[in-house]
Amino acid sequence: MDEPSPDLFLDAALGYQKTAAIKAAIALDLFTALAEEDGNAERVASRTKASSRGVRIICDYLTVHGFLTKDGTRYRLTPSTSIFLTTTSPAWMGSVVDFLASPEMMNLWSEDPAGFVQNGGSVGLGSVAPDHPMWVTFAKAMVPFMAPVTHGVVAEVTKWPTAPKRILDVAAGHGMFGITLAQALPQAQVAAIDWQHVLEVARENAQRAGVADRYMIIPGNAFEVEWDAGHDLVLLTNFLHHFDHETCVSLLRKARSSLAAGGHVLAVEFVPNEDRVSPPFPAMFSFMMLGSTPKGDAYTEREFEQMGRTAGFQEVSFASLPPTSQTVVTFA
Repeated sequence: MDEPSPDLFLDAALGYQKTAAIKAAIALDLFTALAEEDGNAERVASRTKASSRGVRIICDYLTVHGFLTKDGTRYRLTPSTSIFLTTTSPAWMGSVVDFLASPEMMNLWSEDPAGFVQNGGSVGLGSVAPDHPMWVTFAKAMVPFMAPVTHGVVAEVTKWPTAPKRILDVAAGHGMFGITLAQALPQAQVAAIDWQHVLEVARENAQRAGVADRYMIIPGNAFEVEWDAGHDLVLLTNFLHHFDHETCVSLLRKARSSLAAGGHVLAVEFVPNEDRVSPPFPAMFSFMMLGSTPKGDAYTEREFEQMGRTAGFQEVSFASLPPTSQTVVTFA
């Protein structure tokens, strides 16, 4: 048995320093510089226009926290750091700090954490507020993080015996779920609902992906705009967790009424086990919702099944999306 230690508490209390270190490393493109300068801190300092002392200290700190290894005076990237945090990698996801560690997010979490625990929720960053600018930041920053998830969704949908032709992407954000499906399904037409400024980001992504001619935008509040009927697939990706059980049921009912015969509703969610403490990231996601939404949560399979049955669906199925921590929830 381990001896009692305050280390876990101190690590949590100083967690903001980890955030600062990774933001600094991304801003300086430190990991790419280390990879291309053979881990030589002096050359990295010159390349990044940073002090030698500053580079040495941040590299040591990042080594302690597992982002780097150290051999004498040289620093080496771990496989994960090389894949996800060098700008030369197609899987680079450093931009996510622009949203996850934005000043707005940091202030939300640090100002009154006891308050949102006492209240059972937070005012949040505009999950349902009109045109909150942070959702534009989200749309621009989170594409690399979502890339493996979108490809996992495509892999699931392309297993279906009949490919969907009319797709409705609700709260589309960056639009990459609908866009990636449109790339994989040449006959598919996608309509995306979100705030106007967010959809401008999605439309730019559709143009870059070469599917703009099959990509239509519907600006507005997903709770208020009309969802046409006759869709083969309705996407509710990373959306339901912003709301309480009753609101999720109402969204699922609205989605069901917009389906064609044989259509499906597909959600992407962090789904914890029934114990609600495993696996780690889905289990911790409930706390993220507690601090950033009025009533959001991470729901278990049993809870999604209850929502689906209440909304009138006959079947609810689940498929994990490795290597991500997310799950496809399909309502049929």
